Amino acid sequence: MDYEINFPHLGIYLSHVGKSIQIGPVSIAYYGIMIALGMTLGIFALMQRARETGQNSDDYLEISILTMAAAIIGARIYYVIFSWDYYRENILAIFNLREGGLAIYGGLIAGVLAIFLLSKWKKIPFSRVLDTCVIGVPIGQILGRWGNFFNREAFGKYTDNLFAMQLPVSAVRQNEITREMWDNTVIQNGIQFIQVHPTFLYEGLWNCGVLLILFLLRNKTKFEGELFLIYLIGYGAGRFFIETLRTDQLLLPGTAIPVSMIVSAVAVIASVVIIIKKRQCERTL
Repeated sequence: MDYEINFPHLGIYLSHVGKSIQIGPVSIAYYGIMIALGMTLGIFALMQRARETGQNSDDYLEISILTMAAAIIGARIYYVIFSWDYYRENILAIFNLREGGLAIYGGLIAGVLAIFLLSKWKKIPFSRVLDTCVIGVPIGQILGRWGNFFNREAFGKYTDNLFAMQLPVSAVRQNEITREMWDNTVIQNGIQFIQVHPTFLYEGLWNCGVLLILFLLRNKTKFEGELFLIYLIGYGAGRFFIETLRTDQLLLPGTAIPVSMIVSAVAVIASVVIIIKKRQCERTL
């Protein structure tokens, strides 16, 4: 595999971006490192939020660890379900997380279900737990997208725009290379590159904005659960449009419709409706 990653229009040429680090006999994937770092910082942020709101941070440490475990399982199950054509022929690959394959929406769905159960166990209002935990979610997503960078995945269609990213053909999954990419490959120093939208970067930057909005509005919401709904609106809107650029979309079986676009649209619309209804109720009280 060739290890270069270039951003030619920005003048950035990275000659050796590895996929893992070797510590003695053990190889640790950067993808896993970034996921673990994102989880750690996310847990730190939500525990800090719990302390700010006068809650028991120890409760949230337990909740967050168990929720993270559920989210990883959910993210993998979701990805496998919508990639079943591949995994039914490669059953053992289901358990190989080193090469990626975690779907954010699967993690969110499983995480929310876990929080629902854990909030009952801890006797804390479900909506309060959602608002507290949501501060850590975009942090994990931002760092997780850099895991995609090291894995050379979650990229988009061919582009020649300012942020165009060049990846060696040998370093990406061949089924993710479209005809347009093949028609516009670039040869440099004997290496064949595709040139694509760095959608991992777009989403990472978008999530930075979502995180900033959550931080600014964290003490200005009108009802418990609203901060989580604001997150769904912010993330869902960005993901809907970024998904149009992706080439590795998970599709609704039997269609060419990306599942993430459907989930994003439903999440945004439902969240807007709930906020409007709840605020109307607040004004009438």
